[in-house]
Amino acid sequence: MSEAKDILLDVRGLKKYFNTKRGLLHAVDDVTFTIERGKTLGVVGESGCGKSTTGRAILHLLEPTAGEVYFEGRDICKMSKEEIRNMRTDMQIIFQDPFSSLDPRRTISEIIGEPLKINGIIKDKDARLERVLELMETVGLAERLVNTYPHELDGGRRQRVGVARALAVNPKFIVCDEPVSALDVSIQAQILNLMKELQEKMGLTYMFITHDLSVVNHFSDDIAVMYLGKLIEKAPAEELFEHPTHPYTQALLSAIPIPDIHHKRERILLKGEITSPINPKPVCRFANRCIHATDRCRQAEPQLKEISPGHFVSCFLVDDQ
Repeated sequence: MSEAKDILLDVRGLKKYFNTKRGLLHAVDDVTFTIERGKTLGVVGESGCGKSTTGRAILHLLEPTAGEVYFEGRDICKMSKEEIRNMRTDMQIIFQDPFSSLDPRRTISEIIGEPLKINGIIKDKDARLERVLELMETVGLAERLVNTYPHELDGGRRQRVGVARALAVNPKFIVCDEPVSALDVSIQAQILNLMKELQEKMGLTYMFITHDLSVVNHFSDDIAVMYLGKLIEKAPAEELFEHPTHPYTQALLSAIPIPDIHHKRERILLKGEITSPINPKPVCRFANRCIHATDRCRQAEPQLKEISPGHFVSCFLVDDQ
């Protein structure tokens, strides 16, 4: 008998639509996945595919249009505002831009200590400072920086402040919204290593949003690929890289540089018009750019299908295999 999985987050049919002058923009459309406790789900795709909106809708920073989000068995979508506020200590976010996400008028100690103050976790000022210094040490920030302001720090240190702020309330789940994309490559590695160490030490569960597949490969247990609001492929990281099935996933993987001049990877170049996410028809949204597209792809919408244990694909090609 297989061992039961400890599911921390269960997202079912999540939708987020925005009203525009031209109609409804389907930013996130019927997205379903689960994340096991202590694991990392990497979410990848082009800019505008709905990755960040998915993360924000899960945390209720954006109100979902429809769907269910179960956190430890409780449906967040049915909670009151007060219940959601209390849930904030269990669910946090690390934003993409480490500068714009920090209040420039507050010192580092005030920024990191603010969640402790707002949530009434540590009311005593001295005790709160002690906890801030502890968090700074945890994320590798020197104590001498405690009274500095964000503009006095480099990008790497600012992002460490963002990590410390997210950790302040001892969360169980963190949405990492492209947390290293604004940083230099050498700094990226430091932040990723820090986050991995913290995950192992504190048992954290991550949803790691990025457009960089080479990063997500080394950081994630499972990878979900999104295209125009849809989840089109999801699999364990190793399985996805060894057996990419959806044509879009194959194109993404072909763009990853290989550090070997003697080994050339055939690049798959995507051509054709990108389907509008406003009032989309119930057809395959990738059909206009897919070299394998048939009339069926332009007349019906493929559904996620499990082709091997844990490997889901939304493509009519798998029906013919």
